[in-house]
Amino acid sequence: MVETAREVTVIRPQAGYQMKALSSSADIVIGGGSAGAGKTYSLLLDPLRDIEVKGFGGVIFRRTSPQIRSEGGLWDTSMQIYPHVGAQPRETTLDWTFPAGVKIKFSHLEYDKNILDWQGSQIPFLGFDELTHFSKKVFFYMLSRNRSTCGVKPYVRATCNPDPESWVAEFIAWWIDPETGFPIPERDGVIRYFILYGEDYVWGDSKAEVIEKAWSFLEPLVNKSGVDPEEFVKSLTFIAGDVYGNKALLDVNPAYLGNLLSQDEQTRSQLLEGNWKVKVSDLDIYDYYAFVGAFDNLYSTSTPQRYIVADIATQGKDKFVVGYFEGMELADISVIAVSSGKKIVEVIREMAIRYRVPNTHILFDSDGVGSFLDGSDGYLPGAVGFHASATPKIVTEPLTGRAVKERYANLKTQCYYHSGQEVKAGKLRISERVATMMYDDKMTVRQRFLFERKAIKKHKTDSDGKLQINPKAEQKILLGGQSPDLMDLLMMRAYFELAPINRATVHRPGRR
Repeated sequence: MVETAREVTVIRPQAGYQMKALSSSADIVIGGGSAGAGKTYSLLLDPLRDIEVKGFGGVIFRRTSPQIRSEGGLWDTSMQIYPHVGAQPRETTLDWTFPAGVKIKFSHLEYDKNILDWQGSQIPFLGFDELTHFSKKVFFYMLSRNRSTCGVKPYVRATCNPDPESWVAEFIAWWIDPETGFPIPERDGVIRYFILYGEDYVWGDSKAEVIEKAWSFLEPLVNKSGVDPEEFVKSLTFIAGDVYGNKALLDVNPAYLGNLLSQDEQTRSQLLEGNWKVKVSDLDIYDYYAFVGAFDNLYSTSTPQRYIVADIATQGKDKFVVGYFEGMELADISVIAVSSGKKIVEVIREMAIRYRVPNTHILFDSDGVGSFLDGSDGYLPGAVGFHASATPKIVTEPLTGRAVKERYANLKTQCYYHSGQEVKAGKLRISERVATMMYDDKMTVRQRFLFERKAIKKHKTDSDGKLQINPKAEQKILLGGQSPDLMDLLMMRAYFELAPINRATVHRPGRR
């Protein structure tokens, strides 16, 4: 909050979440809870206490550079704060220099390999805005760069919105009620201690407790290095916040509450109420636990059958999404916000050439704007157009070999049901590379898939007793007006299992 009285500008945290987060002595403070709690503002305030200490400095990370510059993001918010303490900005390099020479920099870590750019760095203050966008590997590697020789004890501060499927949810599980999914009030801000050994955490209520539990592998390290065993232990706390405590936001933009209320039940529960629990419905086409497993499947699905599936969009909120599949593994993806017809063709062709996918293995949504790609027009000769309302495919019963006419309302419904069955059977794999890409400036592809999953529901049968899925209009309501572009991509992939193509046209596997 910024207050001006005569010529004096007062910058201070608001009571509640911000004051609590800025008062914590923990090595690592994770601020979670609902959207609009003032978490980013608090993150930017945190290093100001040390800006007159020679040798001090800090880096605050977002997953991608555009997220730093986005409207209302880190850079915009820092412009409301840092000039009041005499800092000078450099927008080209996204950093601020304070009068004593201290520098606070904003940077991105889009890919895990980018951590090597920080090898040898010494960063007294380390910040992560939207921690769930970063991998566990990135966070703990950068923790090793959190060092200081300036007299300020190194510290880490991070923000996040609830993401039940993220590694962060496991990390802060002690602070969250496993039954309700809400933060436990009496544990809010309580400090715990831990050591990460390999993939496992050793927890305790004191450093001494952690050292005792971990002594079997700590002892040789302590004996060899001579370092105090307490130096191996980190302190952590989680502090929940909600939009109701951000009076500055609600005074300026009271309609923000209405925006959160308009979300579907699960999203509203997470972003407005700060809930970390997933709601599972019997009406879901995609079983939640099986779908989460698609990101963890270790087996290789590399196969001679390689396909490209494209969900076409040119303007508006929907995105143009094109995916490359190796068998049942989604191995690559392109997500483009606004595309011309020419751009759509270029992206599909480039992907087909890169992965040596024949045109007959390319499937595109030929309804609406995708109709111009119809192979007969010469844009993608031999490619297959997908018509959502077409008659369901006749399938072969595995045991008897008998042709069966399934009772689905249309081809799209048939593909969705079959796709859900394939996921439940563990046949789908979404590569880590794809899962960790950014879908937009708010979600990774993994987060977006899990966000969209809940919008695809079983619907009442029609008058002929045929199975249906919920209408697109209902799906968009559940997704805040957006379309399930990624789920449509998975649904369309099932088409090739229902209507197998001539295997003689399949090329040998390999990438250029």
